[in-house]
This record gives sequence, C-alpha cells and structure tokens, in this order.
Amino acid sequence: MTIAGSDSGAGAGIQADLKTFAALGVYGTSVITAITAQNTRDVTSFEPVSVKLVEAQIDTVMADIGTDAAKTGMLPSAEIVEATARAIVNRHHISKFVCDPVMVAKSGSRLLDDGAVQAMRDYLLPIAMVVTPNIPEAEVLTGGTIKTLDDMRAAAEDIAAMGCQVVVIKGGHLPGAPIDLVYDGGDCEELPGERIDTPNTHGTGCTFSAAITAHLAKGLKPVAAVREAKAYITAALKASYPIGSGHSPVNHFHLMAR
Repeated sequence: MTIAGSDSGAGAGIQADLKTFAALGVYGTSVITAITAQNTRDVTSFEPVSVKLVEAQIDTVMADIGTDAAKTGMLPSAEIVEATARAIVNRHHISKFVCDPVMVAKSGSRLLDDGAVQAMRDYLLPIAMVVTPNIPEAEVLTGGTIKTLDDMRAAAEDIAAMGCQVVVIKGGHLPGAPIDLVYDGGDCEELPGERIDTPNTHGTGCTFSAAITAHLAKGLKPVAAVREAKAYITAALKASYPIGSGHSPVNHFHLMAR
C-alpha cells in the first residue's frame, strides 16, 4: 500500500509507487493524500485530501484487501500525518512500514508545512521499519548540516534515536560517487553507487522507497530490501528516456525490456 500524493505527470508519488510495485511483482493499492498539478518542470498547484477521506481509503482497503507492507510519501499536513500513523499502528497493526519523508519536489516546490515535519518526527518515525531521507530531508529532520560521510553517520544515528529501526540516508546530493548509508541501530553499512549522467531523475526517491516496500512485502529483511531497491533504481536511471522538457522520470519497467 502506498499512502502519498498523486502526480499528474505520473513520474513520482502514487503513480511511481504503483509502477514500481507492478514491476517488482507485487499488487499495489493506493491512498491519495493530495492531488497535485505538476509536470516535469514544476508543481503549479496542489490540494490536500481531507483527513476523513484519507482514513476512509486506508480502512476500506484494509477491510478487504489488506497489505503485507506499506509506505508513505507526501503527507501535506500534521493532521494527515497523525491520522495515517493512527491507522497504521492502532487500527491495522502494519509492521512493515517505510517512511519516505517527502518534503520538497524535484523542482524545489515545498510540499509540506513545518507542523507536518514535526508531526512526522513525533508520529511516523517512531513506527517506521525503514526511513529513507535524502540529505536535505535528513538536515530538516535533525536540524543539522550534512557535508561529509561522517555527517551522514551522525544524522543517521540522530534519526534512529527518534524510534525507527533502519535509516537510509541517500548520498546523491554530495559530490563524487553517490554513497547511501544504511544504519540499523548497530551497524552502519555504506552502499556505494555510480553517478548516472542523466536529467531523468523525477521520482527517484518515491521509486526507491516503493522498491524497498515491495521487497519487504516479498519477505526480505530490511537491509537486504534496501540493497535490492538500490540495484533497481540504478538500473531504472540508466534505462530512462526523456519525457517533457524538465526532469523526466526513471524507467520503472526497465526489467521488462530484458
């Protein structure tokens, strides 16, 4: 299950998550938290869905289909964050939960307010099996500055102290070859990668966290799910092609071309 915003350009959000689920062989359901008007260049407008309707979507899916794993993306208000956390923990006891703390669109548009950020710290991170911030998001969550790998480690420890089991800080915003850091409360593993020379990066965070969720649903342990998801998103970036005139999406169905 993905609980996130809808992207009218279909490169990120709910659309990216459902594509990823399908590509990795799991059935996806969706709970829409906001409707955005966006393309590959920018987000021109968005409106949150009511808290009541967000809760109704979760409860209705769970009453019939259920879920083996769930993830969150864009949660635009503190009220929606709190309602989502209550549904995950109190009513439906979803243990395999991935929190992608979506805060800013690729275009730079802010997607949630300060109250929602604090609610995320208070309600979602303590119940997350995996949380997947990029460096700007990790800086917002911790209030610190991240310039080095050591800074990433310190931030991962700070975020883990908020209650989540596994923290994945994505290192793509630092210069050089991107290194993601995976911290499980004890061990800190570096996942090196190659920097793909492409402007087609819209929805990479959504796709990565959706791939982790899919692999958790298939039974992998969290760190193994992260490794598999990194391989998937790397290949999706390599196989991407231009759509529109801005940041095009990755190729979610690159596995089908084999």
